[in-house]
This record gives sequence, C-alpha cells and structure tokens, in this order.
Amino acid sequence: MEHHYAPISPFSAGLACRCPRCGQGPLYKGFLDLAPSCTSCGLDYGFADSGDGPAVFVILFAGFIVVALAFWVEVSFEPPLWVHALLWIPAILVVTLGLLRPFKGVMVALQYRNKAAEGRLDQHTP
Repeated sequence: MEHHYAPISPFSAGLACRCPRCGQGPLYKGFLDLAPSCTSCGLDYGFADSGDGPAVFVILFAGFIVVALAFWVEVSFEPPLWVHALLWIPAILVVTLGLLRPFKGVMVALQYRNKAAEGRLDQHTP
C-alpha cells in the first residue's frame, strides 16, 4: 500500500529543516549533513544536491544586511574601526551560519517539489 502525502510548502518544510514530503522527519543528521532518509516517511534524500546555491543566497542576503547596518552605524555614530570589527565580524558569523541550514533546507525541498534532477542527454537512435 502506497501512502499519499498532502502537499507541503517547500518553504515551510525547508525553513523548519524537515522532510519535504511529510514535513515530520528531520532533514539533517549533523549541522549541514543530510540524513540518508526521513525517519518518519522513509523518503530517500539521495536526490538532494543543493551544491553552492544556499551559500550564494546566504552571502548575498547576509552581505546586504550587515553592510547596510555597518553603513548606518558609520553615518550615525562614526565609531573607530575597532568598534566596526567588534560588531560586524561576529554579526557576519552569526547571520551566515544561522541562515545556511534553513536556506539549504529550502533548496532541497524545492528540488523535491519540482522533481529536479541532474541533467542528462537523451541518446536518440534512428
């Protein structure tokens, strides 16, 4: 008997770091290591290959936030450079590491939802 699962938003499943099919089982077994399969529904995560996509989105998003805040602090308060280093180095680490898991989860969930796979060339024989 094959189970049918209600469609789940890839954004809610990905941001919660849950299985893209059932929304219950954990997606990760480590910080960024995908589990081999869902412990709830048994979905094999072998299809998932997010590559560098999540890192690129995190860099763009975190860079925009941190640079905008750094400009605002500079214009408003004109602190010395050591204050900028004290503020923004930890902020960059917290923002980038905090966003990497959920962004990767969204990319994996979108791959599942859209049935994305590695490109293959069709070999047509006459």
